[in-house]
Amino acid sequence: MTDECFLGSERLMNAGTLQSLVDAFVAELRSRRYASLTVSGYEHSARHFAGWLCRNRIELEGVDEEVVRRFAGHRCRCPGSRRQDISTKYVRRVRQFIRFLADRQVLTAVAPPVVTSVDKRIAAYQDWLRHHRGISERTVDRHGRMIARLLPTLGPDPQLYDALLIRRAIIDEAKRSSRPHVKTMTTALRGYLRFLAATGLCRSGLDHAVPTIPQWRLSALPRYLPSGTVEQVIASCDLTKPHGIRDRAILLFLARLGLRAGDVLMMRLGDIAWTEGTIRVRGKGRREIRLPLPQDAGDALLDYLSRARPSAEEDRVFLRSSAPYRPFKGSSVI
Repeated sequence: MTDECFLGSERLMNAGTLQSLVDAFVAELRSRRYASLTVSGYEHSARHFAGWLCRNRIELEGVDEEVVRRFAGHRCRCPGSRRQDISTKYVRRVRQFIRFLADRQVLTAVAPPVVTSVDKRIAAYQDWLRHHRGISERTVDRHGRMIARLLPTLGPDPQLYDALLIRRAIIDEAKRSSRPHVKTMTTALRGYLRFLAATGLCRSGLDHAVPTIPQWRLSALPRYLPSGTVEQVIASCDLTKPHGIRDRAILLFLARLGLRAGDVLMMRLGDIAWTEGTIRVRGKGRREIRLPLPQDAGDALLDYLSRARPSAEEDRVFLRSSAPYRPFKGSSVI
């Protein structure tokens, strides 16, 4: 069986027996209000992949990561193709087509990469973070990776840790990493040392030996905006456009209730109690609290929900204003 597609007379990509699945994929994209040009790009990628599968006699049940790599690297002679190398963006579109098929159980989802083993002590530290600190899984994973990076310098026996060793580990890391990265690493190391001390595996107080990493980026910015400037920022939103209506509601929540960006990001439709005039906020440490909903913030939120929020099967309050309509990737967007 060859990986090379053969020349043909067709002017367009021929998806063969998988054409109906490509059509369903395109219909799904259009129902989610993707732009026409975007839909066309996804359709071309899906037709190309489907046709390549058919010409190479690869069944859908056999699609895995190796098949995707073969497609990405094949010498393209496919009918209707542009005879050029397949880009990373092109492959990402193909992967979305595969996820679409997996969601509909047409094929088995491509297995995720095998996770490497984690040091038992780091795993225990991560469990401690989950149960006693209530931080997000993403932060738990990041702290675990950072401690794993420091362990070769710190050594396997926490009973031997001292201030000099801890400072050397951070200073060595500062020589090969960016300042923000090392600053985050010191936070992880302080938490790890507190965990070790709490479980009797090392001396207490060693977390105070972790050096402070100065970071002066954005230090010239004021710590807060004057109230008049805040009102100017809120008034700058263009209420003739959906994203302007959304942004004004977000700004009012930040200004009136003093919420963090992450609080706004995680806000869900079920958190709003209209009859009581309150909203539930999930703060740090998974703590929940109900706050009174100010009149102007409530009016702005109602305006967004009734006029500007896209119709999507998402329970997050604030969504992207362009397709695909989904929550923001992170609080930095807020």
